[in-house]
Amino acid sequence: MDQPPAALSRHLSAAERALLAANRWTLIALMGSMACLVFANVVSRYLFNHSIIWVEEFTQYQMIWITFLGAGLALREGRHVAVDIVEEYLPEGMRRAVRRAIGILILGLLATIAILGAQIAQFTWNQETPVLNIPTGIPYLGVPIGALLCGLHLVLSFGDFVERRFERSDDPATEAH
Repeated sequence: MDQPPAALSRHLSAAERALLAANRWTLIALMGSMACLVFANVVSRYLFNHSIIWVEEFTQYQMIWITFLGAGLALREGRHVAVDIVEEYLPEGMRRAVRRAIGILILGLLATIAILGAQIAQFTWNQETPVLNIPTGIPYLGVPIGALLCGLHLVLSFGDFVERRFERSDDPATEAH
């Protein structure tokens, strides 16, 4: 019989894998549908001289969600731009301390973005978008949700972040194993 910490660790690992897969497949769905909608609108415009009026607004909102939902995966995979030339010259222990401090600062920044983003979404909720006539807060919700998700990715991989062990996943289908 498993000890409670091992069982908890196994469940967290399964939950983390599920979170990663859901995050990746959501991004794939958003990007794929965005590409299809833009392509269909271009074809419609040039072949039939008719533009699908809601596509431009909808794909702009998709881009907001893609940006913020993808930030956590990019952080986890070490794909964000970083200036680490000073860090490279530090002794190993100091380097880890600096990375821990950077991680904590990033978490603080993400918490601030989440709070302010939620306030903006709430403030604009009673307004409607020009074409789709949905609450303006819906596109803005991508900001706080993305910031919280990015923070969760950082917390779950904090040790790897400090040690600069980034996971690279170029094929989301391989994550199912």
